[in-house]
Amino acid sequence: MLKKHSFLLLGIVTILAGCQGGYNGQLLGSLDRPGWNVTIPYGMVYIRSGTLHIGQNDQDINNSMTQRTKAVSVQGFFMDETEITNNEYRQFVEWVKDSIAHTILGEDYMLETENGDERVNWDAQIDYSDPELQESLDEMYFPEEQRILGKREIDPRNLNYVYYWVDYKEASRNANRLNPDFDRTTVIKEEIVNVFPDTLSWVHDFAYSYNEPMTRNYFWHPSFDNYPVIGVTWNQAMAFSKWRTRLWNDFLTANGEATNDEFRLPTEVEWEYAARGGRELAPYPWGGPYMRNKKGCILANFKPGRGNYPDDGGMYTVKADAYFPNDYGLYNMAGNVAEWTSSAYYENSYNFVHDLNPDIRYDVEAGDPITMKRKVIRGGSWKDIAYLCQVGTRNYEYQDTAKCYIGFRDVITFLGRSIDDRP
Repeated sequence: MLKKHSFLLLGIVTILAGCQGGYNGQLLGSLDRPGWNVTIPYGMVYIRSGTLHIGQNDQDINNSMTQRTKAVSVQGFFMDETEITNNEYRQFVEWVKDSIAHTILGEDYMLETENGDERVNWDAQIDYSDPELQESLDEMYFPEEQRILGKREIDPRNLNYVYYWVDYKEASRNANRLNPDFDRTTVIKEEIVNVFPDTLSWVHDFAYSYNEPMTRNYFWHPSFDNYPVIGVTWNQAMAFSKWRTRLWNDFLTANGEATNDEFRLPTEVEWEYAARGGRELAPYPWGGPYMRNKKGCILANFKPGRGNYPDDGGMYTVKADAYFPNDYGLYNMAGNVAEWTSSAYYENSYNFVHDLNPDIRYDVEAGDPITMKRKVIRGGSWKDIAYLCQVGTRNYEYQDTAKCYIGFRDVITFLGRSIDDRP
């Protein structure tokens, strides 16, 4: 009987919605809203909202004075289960290369939009082996006198990606928010980033050390496809995240679906919350207190002992899904490569950040001192000792610096209360 009345009520609402502009004087909400279903992005895992105590959790007396323990809450998010790999980042590089080539060729390789702008015609694929096209694209390559053994190679200095972002903090100031003459273009920022990773980082990061084979092969050889990308600056990681957002949202829009939030680097606290895997006081993602299990097996890729690098199974980096994941399903949250976060580095930031989704950022401008370029990196790497692999240990690097031991992974904020909730 109740079910019958429910159908009757639904019919009445439908009739009301069909009269007088779809409302008939009733508060029904906007009727042209798109549907929404939670989709876990490929290669990501869901981490639900929760709380944690940030700060040193070992007997590190010196750092405990500046990194005071603090209870904070974190909104749920999706996170890449592995670090971004060479092959995933190569998709970004090749997209930038192809979009530049399409623009140079023009005509059939570009499409005109309704408002008169041009966009890439991705259906028109480029045959880079075609002699005629090679001649047209000659400006993308090293000039003949700079080629090594006559090999025709793309000049990576030409692979620049342009993206835009909104400075919401500046826009939210009363002087802007309440100003009727406020010009929105003043808070829309343009970034031009060269996307090619620094493959020479294997050489310039070490003195008196033979690492040229890694420079020649790491980003190119298929044997390293599923290894974490390295040699990327914080700026390049940010550009990758913006491109990844564009790639997914373009697909959703083309299919008439609602777009999602942006892919981005995790905040420092999001990274630590995910790395802990629900183990509140543990020093490592798997618990602890050591880097070995009870059988003596090493649980991460780091620098064991006094420099026995291959003792953990990897001389340099290892595959992005090596070793066991933590309880959230995340791989290599300790060791392998350290990871960029979005947070600016301040020694005493725990003393003044908010306890709700804590974060601290600083957008560097020309003329700022170099210390303002410091960004937090977490997790330690294949060349680091165990202390730097602890989930509570903080470190930093300059945002325009590329290292052979720093990579990254993305997150995307979950929109809603919890993925476990059901209507």
